[in-house]
Amino acid sequence: MGHAGMAAAAVRYLRSADSVRASVEALPRPELRCVREDERAPVTPGEFRRVLGCFATGVTVVSAMDDGVPVGFACQSFTSLSLEPPLVAFMAGRTSTTWPRIARAGAFCVNVLAAHQAQLCRAFAVSGADKFAGVTYDPAPVSGSPRLADTLAWIDCTIHAVHTGGDHLVVVGRVDALGTADADRPPLLFHRGRFL
Repeated sequence: MGHAGMAAAAVRYLRSADSVRASVEALPRPELRCVREDERAPVTPGEFRRVLGCFATGVTVVSAMDDGVPVGFACQSFTSLSLEPPLVAFMAGRTSTTWPRIARAGAFCVNVLAAHQAQLCRAFAVSGADKFAGVTYDPAPVSGSPRLADTLAWIDCTIHAVHTGGDHLVVVGRVDALGTADADRPPLLFHRGRFL
């Protein structure tokens, strides 16, 4: 069977699948509800941190420009969220002093750190210091957010949505541009309270 024959067969199959799909009713949406306080098992913050520390995470720096001033913080809670549309997410503590400045900017750049950048991560984890002192960066192509030098990858985003999540906020970003430098290098990982 040639290319034209295969294409015709594919079209026939898709048309028959559409007719089958049309005759199948969608399942009803599940009823969603919040978990009540009295339904939760008592877990101490220390035990929560100890157990979840077994899950190794990558490490990023989320950065933005706030009125021409670079701001940023170290973030382990970064994840991809959706391919269509391209969305990513990270969690910011409600007490963070950097998050309101990123929110005001309306855009951010996620900088994926390489294994040799543990000291850079520590610098961005400190509150109140000049985190960009001696740090080389250039503007991300769409948002102009700081794109740190020598990272594994960068993701330039616009804030798409913000949701509450306990003592954190779930920040969803729409990806406007992204790229890698040398993705063959190992990433910086965090596991059980230390860098790997």
